[in-house]
Amino acid sequence: MSTTPLAAVLPGPGSTDYARYMRTDVLLSLQRSPNERAHPDELLFQVVHQSSELWFKLIHNELARALDHIAVDQPGAADLLIQRAGLSLRLATDQLHILRHLHPAQFALIRTSLGNGSGCESPGWKNLRDATSELDIAFSRLLASLDLTPVDLYRGAPSDPLYRLAETLVSLDEHIALWRTEHYTVATRIIGHGVLGTRNTPVDSLTRLITHRRFPTLWEARTELTEASPRGRQSRQAQR
Repeated sequence: MSTTPLAAVLPGPGSTDYARYMRTDVLLSLQRSPNERAHPDELLFQVVHQSSELWFKLIHNELARALDHIAVDQPGAADLLIQRAGLSLRLATDQLHILRHLHPAQFALIRTSLGNGSGCESPGWKNLRDATSELDIAFSRLLASLDLTPVDLYRGAPSDPLYRLAETLVSLDEHIALWRTEHYTVATRIIGHGVLGTRNTPVDSLTRLITHRRFPTLWEARTELTEASPRGRQSRQAQR
């Protein structure tokens, strides 16, 4: 088998079509050079966050496409795209684990390079929040157009495409909560409790966001169904 590389045919810089298509010359130049780093581990910190932005870009694209399918009453197609978005978010969350290898004293040096920069300014995270808000509105409108409430939906068959889409939205909400949890856990492991972040925000304030729901009516439907059950009615009577 010949190992002679094939000539590049795509336009752009780079000696191979892989380099030209992936734009590796640009991609690999986006990190600080060794001379610019406050500490060698700054490369680890920057790569994790830059790759997170790429994952968020993909997630936003998948959710935007899902919105288009919901708008034309195609819940099955939307479901598949949101599943992919959820898996992408899980992979983005998993990569945060490596940040546990940042030494607290060494990260204190890296923080000096961040200025007032904060993860809350992430454009990818903002786009994710915006997209889930739009999804929540679009799904609620779709149910309303069919004269259904979330409770009605959850009293139906799990094989119903709308039911399955609702469950996928709930799973996405769980992935978001897991991201927030991992973010908080890693942050406190590196910089500790009771300290201020780069924007003078208490790091422990992140805990308040973990229980925030992006699709609240789908969670409330569960509560309503539980309270309407015989056991739920008994519990309410016992509390009186």
